[in-house]
Amino acid sequence: MLDHRLRGYKDRLLRPLALAWGRVSPSSVTLLALVVGLTAAVLAARQMYALALALWLLNRILDGLDGLLARATDQQSDFGGYLDIVADFVVYAALPIGLFLGRATAGLGVNLALLLGSFYVNAASWMYLSAILEKRQAGAGARGELTTVTMPAGLVGGAETILFYSAFLIWPGALGWLFLAMAALVMMGIFQRLWWARRRLVEP
Repeated sequence: MLDHRLRGYKDRLLRPLALAWGRVSPSSVTLLALVVGLTAAVLAARQMYALALALWLLNRILDGLDGLLARATDQQSDFGGYLDIVADFVVYAALPIGLFLGRATAGLGVNLALLLGSFYVNAASWMYLSAILEKRQAGAGARGELTTVTMPAGLVGGAETILFYSAFLIWPGALGWLFLAMAALVMMGIFQRLWWARRRLVEP
C-alpha cells in the first residue's frame, strides 16, 4: 500500500550504494539477499531475534538495491526480475517458519498455516492479474512503473511486510496474534483486488 509513495525515498537513499557497486551483477545481489534472508530464518529458529532482525533488515536493503543497481547500470533483464520475486517469496515463507520452529506450539502452527495460506492466495490474486494487465498493455510500461511487470497493490505490500516481519522478531511472544493480524490484512487486500478486477476487467 505504501510502496509507490516510498519508492522515491528508497531509491534516493540507495542510489550512492548502487553506483558504488556498479561492477557487481544485480543477480549476485539478489542471491546474496536470499542467503542473508535464509540465515535470518535460521537465527529466528534458534531464538536469536536481535541478530535475525538485523539480517532481515539487511535482506530488505539488498532487495531494494538489486533493482536499483540494474537500472543504474543498464543491466535490467526479465530473468533478473523473475529471480528477484522468487527469492523474495522464499524469504517471506522461510522467516515465519523459522520463527515457528523456535516457539513451536499447536496453536501457533494453525496461525502460521493461515498466514502462509493467505500468502498463497495473495500471490495468485496479483500475479494472474498482473499477467492480464500486461496482456492488455496496461501493465508496468503503460503505468510508468520501474518493475519488470506491474504489481497490483493490496493492503499489505513490501513496506507493510517489513514492518510486520520486524514486529515478529521484536515481539516473538505475540507471534500468534501478529500472524493472524497480517493474514487478515492480506485477505482484505485480496478481496480489494478482486473487487477492483471485477469492476475493470469484466466486459460491458
